[in-house]
Amino acid sequence: MTTPPNQPIILAPTEVLPPLGRPSRRRQAVAFLVAAVSDFLSFWTVLAPPVEWLIDLVTAVLLFLVLGRRWAILPGLIAEAIPGMGVFPVWILVVLSIIVYDDIQVRKG
Repeated sequence: MTTPPNQPIILAPTEVLPPLGRPSRRRQAVAFLVAAVSDFLSFWTVLAPPVEWLIDLVTAVLLFLVLGRRWAILPGLIAEAIPGMGVFPVWILVVLSIIVYDDIQVRKG
């Protein structure tokens, strides 16, 4: 297929991703459990950054699997990479923000 010069090329998506649905109560509970365990372990590994980074990376992957494609997980991972942030319950706040945002979207739509 050739296009004349100076003509824009328009690409159509081959697959459209459906919007994410609200996670079930069971998935929300599992996400809270993963976040709570991670925050508890992060509190005790503040002085061992490589261990804390590994815990945070595993937590981000698990939350991604449990809650789906959520952009709110990435800022949580970045916040956990900041030295000393392991003493705050960042992952619990990330999960809570995702659930609250989903509730707002359900009530709005």
